[in-house]
Amino acid sequence: MTITRFVTHFSVTHALLLAGIIALLPFGAACAAQSTQAQAAQFQQTVQQQQTRDQLQKSQQQQQLHQDVSDNAKRPLADNPQAQQQIEQADRAQQDRDRAAQRALLDRQQDAAGLPRVVPQPQPAPTNGG
Repeated sequence: MTITRFVTHFSVTHALLLAGIIALLPFGAACAAQSTQAQAAQFQQTVQQQQTRDQLQKSQQQQQLHQDVSDNAKRPLADNPQAQQQIEQADRAQQDRDRAAQRALLDRQQDAAGLPRVVPQPQPAPTNGG
């Protein structure tokens, strides 16, 4: 009789354990899906940050090119103060535009990072009703 009780108890315990595992499977799948979505969102944010850095670097290179062109334009006009002043005003205006464009780029990046992410909720597991 002891063996029968052990076998019955063993079978009931395994059945309950199996039922518990089966009941938790949808939860595990939902957690895995959310983890994947979180990783995808993190990757997207990293890509956007890299694109912003690339755009800022490109903007800085363009600024340097503008400055070089401006410096070359000033050389032949070194003895003309009025022309020098006009070039300097144009330089300042260009720098203001560049700063504004960079600020706008950073603001867009920051706004995009601050928006709440819409993560679809996992669908409930289908039930086998009769």
